[in-house]
Amino acid sequence: MKRFIYCFAVMLLCSVTASAQKQFTLEDLNFGGKNYQNMIAKNKTLTWHDNQLYHIEKDSMWTVDLKSGKEKLAFTSQQVKSWAGLDNTPNLKWASFPYPDKPLMLIFDHDKRILVDVKKHKQEWTQDYQGQDIDWSKASRNAAFVKDDNLWITTAAGKTSQITTDGSRNIVYAQSVHRNEFGIEKGTFWSNSGNQLAFYRMDQSMVTDYPLITVPEINDSTQVEATPAPEKYPMAGQTSHKVQVGILDIASGKVIYLNTGDPTDRYFTNVCWSPDDKLVYLFELNRDQNDCRLVSYDASTGAKVGEIYRETSDKYVEPQTPIAFLPWDATKFVMQSQKDGYNHLYLHNADGSLIRQLTSGKWVVMEMLGFDKERKAIIIASNEISPIQKNIFSVDVATGKRTRVDEGGKGWHGAVLNDNGTWLADYYSEPDVPRNIAIVSTATGKAQRYFTAPDPWQGYSVPQYSCGTIKAADGVTDLYYRMVKPIDFDPTKKYPTVVYVYGGPHAHNVDARWHYCSRSWETYMAQKGYILFILDNRGSENRGRDFEQATFRQLGQVEMQDQMRGVDYLRTLPYVDMQRLGVHGWSFGGFMTISLMTNYPDVFKVGVAGGPVIDWKWYEVMYGERYMDTPQTNPEGYAKTSLIHTAKNLKGRLQIIIGLNDPTVVPQHAYSFLKACIGADTQPDFFVYPGQGHNMAGHQSVHLHERITRYFDDYLK
Repeated sequence: MKRFIYCFAVMLLCSVTASAQKQFTLEDLNFGGKNYQNMIAKNKTLTWHDNQLYHIEKDSMWTVDLKSGKEKLAFTSQQVKSWAGLDNTPNLKWASFPYPDKPLMLIFDHDKRILVDVKKHKQEWTQDYQGQDIDWSKASRNAAFVKDDNLWITTAAGKTSQITTDGSRNIVYAQSVHRNEFGIEKGTFWSNSGNQLAFYRMDQSMVTDYPLITVPEINDSTQVEATPAPEKYPMAGQTSHKVQVGILDIASGKVIYLNTGDPTDRYFTNVCWSPDDKLVYLFELNRDQNDCRLVSYDASTGAKVGEIYRETSDKYVEPQTPIAFLPWDATKFVMQSQKDGYNHLYLHNADGSLIRQLTSGKWVVMEMLGFDKERKAIIIASNEISPIQKNIFSVDVATGKRTRVDEGGKGWHGAVLNDNGTWLADYYSEPDVPRNIAIVSTATGKAQRYFTAPDPWQGYSVPQYSCGTIKAADGVTDLYYRMVKPIDFDPTKKYPTVVYVYGGPHAHNVDARWHYCSRSWETYMAQKGYILFILDNRGSENRGRDFEQATFRQLGQVEMQDQMRGVDYLRTLPYVDMQRLGVHGWSFGGFMTISLMTNYPDVFKVGVAGGPVIDWKWYEVMYGERYMDTPQTNPEGYAKTSLIHTAKNLKGRLQIIIGLNDPTVVPQHAYSFLKACIGADTQPDFFVYPGQGHNMAGHQSVHLHERITRYFDDYLK
C-alpha cells in the first residue's frame, strides 16, 4: 500500500492577486486532465556520458557546459536515423550512454535495441528488442524477458532461448514477488559481468484465488457476460506463496537454485552479487518479520556459504535496499539499517564484520544515490537539515564527514550522477519554486544554475499555502501540517474545511516542495471556497523507527489520536467552521476516513473514502502481518481496528468509492462494510469504477475528482 499514497502532481504557488485572474478546472489540475501537461512546471531531461552532460529532446541532443550551463547542439534525431540506417526517426527522449569510456548511445527503434557510435556516425550493434524485456545487461548485452509466463534470454549475438517451461499464473518466473514489499521492484538481477542471471521463481498454486471479474466493454458485441479475472491474494494469517532464487549460467544454459531450505517461512529480498560474481547475497526475513539475516550463497552450486549479519526486533525489521560494495574496495560493503532508531549507513567487511557506522543522528538517510569514486565518498539524500526537506550530501567513507552538494540547501532535492559521481544534476523545488536544476561538483559543492522553470500558474487565481507544526497526542512529538486557504481568504469569515488524510507507513503528505507538496485537488477545492488541512501523523515515513512503529499491532488508533490533535488545532482558528468539517482519503487514507467518521461521528459531517481497508484480516500477508501480526496472534488488535463493528456509529454523509478490479484492497472490504451498514440501518453512499484497479487511470481520474468535489459541495458546503 505504500505505493498508493494518492499524492498526484506537485503544483506551485506564485504571489498573484485573485482579482481578474483565470480559474482552474480539473482538466488543468488533474493528471488525467486534457490541459494538465501545460499546467505543470517545465522540465529538462538530462543524461550523462562520463563528464559530459546532455540535454535530451525528442528530436535533438544538446551538450551542456558544466561551468556556464550553456547548451550547444550535438546532433539531431534525423542525423541519428541516418547514422543507424533506420527507416524510422528515433525518439531521443529514451536515449542513454551506457558506457562512460565509449562513444556509444543506446536507442530503440520499435523492435530493435541499437548502439550508435556518435563519433564514427554509424550503427555499432543491434539486438531484437522484445516488448516484454525486463532487464538488459550493458556488460554482456544479454537481455532477459518474460513470455508466456516463462523466462527467456536473448544473447548479445541475437540468439533467443526459452529458459523455463512450466510458467503459468501459478508458477511465476522473473517477476516481482512478495507483492512488491521489502523494496522488491523486479524479478531479475544480472551479475556484474552479465554472464549470469539471478531470478525469482514464485509458486503461488497454494494461494487462494480472489474472485475479481472483468466487465465487457460497452461497445463490444462479441462478449456478453463478465469473465473471471481471479487474483492470487494471500490474506493475513493464510497460506502464502513459495519463493526460490534461481541462477542461470548464460554460456551453458544451466539453472541451479539457491539451497535456502524450506522457502515457506521466509521472504527473500535485496538480491546482490559479489564483485567477482562468485557469491549471491540475500536478506532473508522470517514470516513474523522480526528476524532478518544477510546470507551468502555460492553462485555456481547454490550452496549456502554463511550468515554474515543478523538483526532482530521486538516489532519488525524491514530490509529495503541491497548491500552495495565499494567500487574501489571489493572487500567492503555498505549496508542500510535503522537499528539505532533512524535509517543510516554502516560499513562492513565482506565477511559481515562491522567496521564502523558511517552516518548517525536523529534524521534518516532517504536514499543512497551512488559513489564518488575519485574522492571515495558516498552520495546520499537525507533529511538532516529538516524533517520535511530532502538534501544531497557527500559522505567521506574514511572519516564520515558530510558535505552538502546541492544548490541552496532548502526544499526537496533529487540528483542524477555521472558514472564517477564527480558531478550531479540537482533537480529541486521549494515551497515557492516550481522547479530548478543546478549542476553541482561533488568535490567542491559549488553549484551552477542551469534551468529555472517559469511559474506555470501565472495569471491564475492561486490559493494560500502554509506549513506548520503541532504536537502529537503524546504531547512531545512534532507533527507537520499543510493548510490551503481559499482565494480571497477573509479571516473574519467561516469556511467549510476538509481534512485530507493518508496516515499510513512509507508515505507522507507534507514536505518542502512547491506548495508544500499540495495535491492539485486541494487547489481546486480552495478555489471553490474550502480550507484544506493535511497532517502527517505518527506512523508515516521519514521520521525514524519509533515514530513509524508507534502504530504496531493497532493500525489506525494512534493515527486517529494525532489527527484529532489536528482537529483540536482547527478548533482554535476562528475562520474554520467546525460545523462543516469533512474528511477524505484513499487506500490507507480511506481506512482513516471511515475510522474518523465512525469513531468521531459528531465531529465529521461528510467523508469520502476511496479504496478503504475495512478489516486488516482481509489485507495481504506481507504488509498486514508486518504491522498487525496475524489474526491468530493478535485477535484483540484486529478486533479493535476493524471498522465492521463501527458501521452502526455512522451519522454523517459518507461516500465510498472503489475500483471494481482492485487487486490491492479487494472489493470485499467495501462490500462487507456496506453489508454491516445495512444491518445497522446506517446509510453510506457507494460508487464503483468498472475495470479499474486501486486508482483510477487516465481521464477517469478527472471524473473521480469531480465526483468527490460534488459530494462535498452537496453535503458540506
